[in-house]
Formats: sequence, C-alpha cells, structure tokens
Amino acid sequence: MDILYVVMPAYNEEANMENTVRAWYPILEGKNPKSKLVIADSGSTDRTHEVLLGLQKEYPQLEILDNTLKQHGPKLIALYKHSIEQRADFIFQTDSDGQTNSAEFQAFWDVREKKDVILGYRTVRGDGRDRAFVEKVVCLLLRFFFGVKVPDANAPFRLMKASVVEKYINRFEEDYNLPNIMLTAFFAYYEEKLEFREISFKPRQGGKNSINIPKIVKIGWKALGDFARFKKGMK
Repeated sequence: MDILYVVMPAYNEEANMENTVRAWYPILEGKNPKSKLVIADSGSTDRTHEVLLGLQKEYPQLEILDNTLKQHGPKLIALYKHSIEQRADFIFQTDSDGQTNSAEFQAFWDVREKKDVILGYRTVRGDGRDRAFVEKVVCLLLRFFFGVKVPDANAPFRLMKASVVEKYINRFEEDYNLPNIMLTAFFAYYEEKLEFREISFKPRQGGKNSINIPKIVKIGWKALGDFARFKKGMK
C-alpha cells in the first residue's frame, strides 16, 4: 500500500486549524498505516500550536513540525524533505486556510499510477482578482524564462510522487520563498508525467492572510533574479 503524506504549512491559522484537520484527516483512511497528515507550524503568535496539540490526542496520524523557518516557502521545503526522509511514496500538499476542498482529492488519487505529478489549477478564485492577476503574471514569467506553458503555477493542491520531488528539492536553499512555482517549472521543463486538473478555490475561511499584495510584489521582484539563476543551471 502506498504511503501518503498530506502536508500543510501553517502560520496563525487558529481560526481554521480545527476545521482543516477534520476535513483532511479522513483521506488517510484506507491508506498505508504509515501515512501521515503533517502540519508545519513554526512562528505562529496565536493559538495555532495549542489547537494542533489538542487535535493530536484525537488524530494519531497527525504530526507537527515546529522547527522550520516561519515563512510559507521554507515550510514547504521542510515538509517535502521530511516526507522524503520518512519514505513516503506520495506527497499531497495543500494549505491550512480552508480554501481547498478535500472532496476533490480522490480524483487525483485515482490516477496516481498514470502520472508523476498531478497539479490543481484554479479557473475561479475566491481570493480576489489581484491574486488571480499575480498568478497570470507568474505563468507568463515561467513561459518567458523556461519556455513552459502552465495554467496555474502555484495552486496549493498537488499530488506528487516523492521520488520526483526528490529530484529537485535540493536545488532550493532552506529559505527559498517560491518552491511550488519552481517545482512546477521543473516538472514541465523536464517533461515529467504531469497533468493539471481543475479545482475549486474558496475565499479564506477565517483569520487574516499573512501575505499581502505589497509582500507579493517584493517577493516577485526577487523572483526575477531567482528565475534567471535557476535557468542557468538547467540543461
């Protein structure tokens, strides 16, 4: 039976954490008993960590990573490396803010043997036009730098073979901000068996997003140099 690691970064998600765990934990049912739901919570200033510790008493396959950097990207890198180290067969990544729908996971899981990577893409976004525009710009930049055409580079709904993630994860520094975007570029550029599937994407279900548009612009400006650097190292 395949070992599945469902991984999520979290930062000040007290308002969403309990509902998120209750929504996603059931997908471990019927999987290899070594499968886990792993949430990286480091740096939260609200009760996120306390809520998670309480949930662990009810959900024995819930694991907390609390020794990562606090930013979203570094947490993803730590989660992916942890999953690989624990010999997961598949890694599924989503976010802990309640914007994705666990009912849509099974369609991805059903075709896992046919594809190396199955990524969600969002045709309708509940988080506003600004973020939809940013995503379009990112996709254009990936096409310019790497010659790849993707409908969504950064959707937090991705089922990946751990062996494929392992090929690329060590290209990132520990504090790299945009691993999902670059993984999408690598998967497309190196012609992994990649499929995009449409997903729904709700508004944030509670709390406040820690990444606002000015921060996105700042990260995006730095990303231009990062993309150029990654391009030089690609064959």
